[in-house]
Amino acid sequence: MKTKVTLSYLLCILLSLGLFVSCSDSGNDPTPPSVTAPSGENSVLVGGSVDLTFSVSTEAGYGSASVTATNGEASISSQPESGAPGGNIVVSYTGNTQGAGSVELSVTDADGQTDDATAVVSVGEESTTVQVNDNITSDQTWEDGKTYILGGRIAVEAGVTLTIEGGAVIKGEAGQEANASVLIIARDATLNANGTADQPIIFTSVADEITPEMIDNGQFGSPNLSSSQQGLWGGVIILGNAPISASNEGGDITEVQIEGIPSSDTNGLYGGNTPDDNSGTISYISIRHGGTLIGEGNEINGLTLGGVGAGTSISNVEVVANLDDGIEWFGGTVNVTNVHVWNNGDDALDTDQAWSGTVDNALLVTPQGSVMELDGPEGSFTSSGHTITNVTVFAGSETGFLIDTDDNTDANVSNVLFAGLSLTDGGAGATPLDDNYGEYADNTNGYAITSLEAVLPADGALNDFFPGALINDNEVSAVSGIGAATVGADVSVFGWTWASQSGVLADLGL
Repeated sequence: MKTKVTLSYLLCILLSLGLFVSCSDSGNDPTPPSVTAPSGENSVLVGGSVDLTFSVSTEAGYGSASVTATNGEASISSQPESGAPGGNIVVSYTGNTQGAGSVELSVTDADGQTDDATAVVSVGEESTTVQVNDNITSDQTWEDGKTYILGGRIAVEAGVTLTIEGGAVIKGEAGQEANASVLIIARDATLNANGTADQPIIFTSVADEITPEMIDNGQFGSPNLSSSQQGLWGGVIILGNAPISASNEGGDITEVQIEGIPSSDTNGLYGGNTPDDNSGTISYISIRHGGTLIGEGNEINGLTLGGVGAGTSISNVEVVANLDDGIEWFGGTVNVTNVHVWNNGDDALDTDQAWSGTVDNALLVTPQGSVMELDGPEGSFTSSGHTITNVTVFAGSETGFLIDTDDNTDANVSNVLFAGLSLTDGGAGATPLDDNYGEYADNTNGYAITSLEAVLPADGALNDFFPGALINDNEVSAVSGIGAATVGADVSVFGWTWASQSGVLADLGL
């Protein structure tokens, strides 16, 4: 035994002289690295990213790592320092298509030894339906291809921007009074909802089966709801800091609560002293089946504009089958172009509280209230008044006043074509307008109604529908048909609307 030990030492001496490869005891070699994949279920949505944390042990010291992936892309976002005995390696993985994916991490230590581990990732299809139950308190984008469900009264709060892409669908759940679903853009918030003629933004009821895919295919009408079904949800309310003329028990006030919103919700306040206030940009939107009941005789308009300033851009708006007014202005200075209102339950256009903007190019079809209800200041503040011009009206059997005015109306109306007039009880013009127009014409503010044309029914006359003063001043004249008119809207810009796509406008000769 003693001799064997001596030989062992001799062997080691020979090894030290380079006659053998090594004299190390193989039992003292460094342990190879060890890589452990993250536990639990790893998942990510298509196009989304997830961080996967691998744990690493490297007795010989950390050297390097590499990563490969299937059904996605992967990169190392953090790793141990060189020579470290171990730590965590974080890999960022982005999924490509729905199905299974994987990430393989290979680690090499300072001695060149390697190990690897594989994490399996489930790549899911992103949900195309998004439930919105809370106020929006940080900037958001509602995307093309998705449907957003308003679970109640949803406010975009001050300082926040909501961007809505063309092709998105927003649906309001059913509910009345305090539970009514409505989208409010509060003062100092911003709505950028910019659709296109090919990709409009649709606001409608959850009962409506329209989908973003239908919009992509150029089908903008509801597949299951009639264009006359009203009051299934609330509507869209935009509020700003522009001046209003309101009063409270005889005293002037510069801000008030918008109708339809409980006074306890301060997101419903509007009005201020900033005429050029900017609430965003809105174009190519269609608002449908709204106007749900808030209280007795109190419904929400399709589009409500309270104290909205001239810095706001609004164009190409369709309102269909709203139980209350199509669009109502409460003060403010905003201008609106290319407006289409169809089958609403009350006034097509309603103006209040010294609004001083302009509506240019409007198509108003079969309202059940007045075509235009034009009111003025409610307090001592007055503005330069508002203008409504280049309008085509097709009245229905339930349409009331054509233009409803009083001695406080601060509006100039011009270039309006009236068609669809009826002499039947309850039809448009069944109630003479002379009394109301007389009050308006007697005011001293210089406002005027000018350049009207009408397609009269058989056996109808101008004085069946219009006050004698307008007829005597030659401000209204009869034309043989819509095609013979020299005033009215440019109807060609409304080809993107549901009314146009359904064939209704063509059937009416518009």
